[in-house]
Amino acid sequence: MTYDRDNRSLFVLPSTQDHIQGALNAAVVFVMYGDYECFQSANVYRLIKVAQHQLKVSFGENNLGFIFRHFPQVQIHPHAQRAAEAAEAAAAQGQFWQMHEILFIHQQELENGYLVEYANRLGLNISQFLQDLSRGTYVDRINADIEGGLRSGVEAAPALFINGIRYPNRWNVEQIMAAIVAAND
Repeated sequence: MTYDRDNRSLFVLPSTQDHIQGALNAAVVFVMYGDYECFQSANVYRLIKVAQHQLKVSFGENNLGFIFRHFPQVQIHPHAQRAAEAAEAAAAQGQFWQMHEILFIHQQELENGYLVEYANRLGLNISQFLQDLSRGTYVDRINADIEGGLRSGVEAAPALFINGIRYPNRWNVEQIMAAIVAAND
């Protein structure tokens, strides 16, 4: 299979299968491909949170959506895949966004013992969490995210799409907010 590296459009459209904050049919929907062990991914996530907070006043809470998709870069981040699996195992217990936040905050501590500690901190069923990780229950879902990213021209994390169009500009709040305003016009 070949991939269009120049593609600027999102190949896999947002759906109810995604992890989403806000509304799926919002006026502005971010889709971020990220890696929990990637410093730049954590920074982009923080920028999006700031932009979301500032724009809730202008657009309203239901007019902004944020979707996170996994794009672990295992060749340079050895713990990224397992962290993504931990996020999915937490999602199965209704705690995706809580685990997502912890993983980005503690991205230098993503070994298995830490992942179990985070699951415990969230009050997850540890037995189920460990079974999900040991069985590789969510590997296919993560691979589907990666495949969708590749088909959308993503080569590395972070990658951000705003309303289905790749955001190629500089990573700062002002630039992202300007892109959001433009996407909403």
